[in-house]
Order: sequence, then C-alpha cells, then structure tokens
Amino acid sequence: MAQQGAYYVPHGSKWPIVGSVGLFTTVVGAAHWINGNDGWRWVMFAGLAILLSMVVGWFGSVIRESVGGMYNRQVDSSFRMGMIWFIFSEVMFFGAFFGALFYARSLSVPWLGGEGHGAITHDVLWSNFTATWPTNGPGDIGGAFQTMGPWGIPLLNTLLLLSSGVTVTIAHHALRAGQRRKLLGFLAATVLLGAVFLFFQAHEYIEAYTHLNLTLQSGIYGSTFFMLTGFHGLHVTLGAIMLTVIWFRCAKGHFDKENHFGFEAVAWYWHFVDFVWLGLFMFVYVL
Repeated sequence: MAQQGAYYVPHGSKWPIVGSVGLFTTVVGAAHWINGNDGWRWVMFAGLAILLSMVVGWFGSVIRESVGGMYNRQVDSSFRMGMIWFIFSEVMFFGAFFGALFYARSLSVPWLGGEGHGAITHDVLWSNFTATWPTNGPGDIGGAFQTMGPWGIPLLNTLLLLSSGVTVTIAHHALRAGQRRKLLGFLAATVLLGAVFLFFQAHEYIEAYTHLNLTLQSGIYGSTFFMLTGFHGLHVTLGAIMLTVIWFRCAKGHFDKENHFGFEAVAWYWHFVDFVWLGLFMFVYVL
C-alpha cells in the first residue's frame, strides 16, 4: 500500500524498451513504404503490433498498481505533470505542421510568384506561375485538383467534436457527483461522437481521392492538408480508444469522486484534440 512521503518506483519494467523498439520499427517501415517499397508495409504493421502490445501491457500494469493502492498524492502529482508535458509536446507537434502551412502559404508561394526577394526566381525559373492558394506549386505536382469545401463534412465534424467536448465535461461532473448512470451514458456518447467523426473523415478522404484528385501527392497543398487532418484523425482514434478504456474502468468502479485522474487525463487530451480541430477548420478549410 502507498505510504505518504514515500514514492512508488516500479522496478524492472520492460515496457519502455518495448515501446522504443515498436516505435522505431513502425517509423522505419512507414518511411520505406511511403517511398515505394511495398514490402516494408509489413515491417510497419509489425511495429504497430509491438506498440499495441506495449500500450495494453503498460496501461494494464498502471491500472493494477493504481487499483492495488500503490500510489499516493506524490505519484498523482507526478502523473499530472507528466500529462501536462505530454500535451505540451503535442502542441509543439501540431505547431510544427501549422508552421509548415503558414510558411508555404504566406512566404514560399508568394516568393515563387515574384514578391519580395523572389523576383529573380520568378522571372528566371517560374515566370508563368501565379502565386495563389491553394496550389500544387509551379511544377503542377499531381495535376489539377479541387479543394474540400468547409461547409459540408468539415462543418459537421466540427459540430460533432464540439458536442463531444460537452458530453465528456458532463460525464466528468457526473463522476464528481457520484452519478454512475449519467457518467457512463455521456462517456459512451463521447466515444460515439468520436467514432462518427472518424467515419465522416474517412468518407471525406475517399471523396478527395476519387472525385477531387486531391491526394497526398497534390503538391504542397495536398501534403499539408493530409498531414494535418491525418495526424489529427490519428489523435481522435487514440483518444476514442482511451475513452473506451476509461468507460470500462468507470463501469468496474475504479474511480471515485476524489481519485479519478485517469479520467481527467483522457478528458484533457480530448479537449486538446477539439482545440486542434478548430484551428484546422479555420486555417485549412475556411481561410
């Protein structure tokens, strides 16, 4: 059992090295697959399987330790600081991608069109290029394409994610009030809204590839569009999985009114995902 003033330190955990191996294998396989080496996709899938086993095993260990009473307030504070820094790293992750979008849209494309110090570049290399956005660059990479309008599926997905932020907040208040049925109902609604969001995003991708010729190879616009929306979709997927795990933990009574940081951590993550989508909707779809 936890003792105040003593800090629980797990010994001999294999999960950090397993996670490192899985992540390295996934990235190497994905890099080769994207560059045309089809056989490497199985390496990527193997890495994903290793990562999945790491997540299941490591989360299971933490849950067993928590339910077993091995944690105290000092450990709880450590978990909170760790989650804060993790979300901060995610902010920097998406900040780099938004920065790439800004750089291409506001600096690189105008320079290629002759603005500022790019006049010689424009006159000598790309005299026929008009600096407009969206664009696949002066090389017309990927051919002509159409953009995804903001007022269809993107607007619907915005409403879905904003609604999910409300439902997870209601579920949190229900947990603190000891209202078990309300907690499980609104938490399940949050997971459902996330799943519907992913369904419509998949439909949007199919529409982009089959009817709009908007692909990952559609120059700078296509690469930034799918990079931002794709990684966000991955985060929604991970968030929905974590919320599902939390639902089962709530159903088993792992949390009470005072001690429920596992729920809070996932709720923080989900609100972060909502916030990122608002930026995507404004800067990728609307503007």
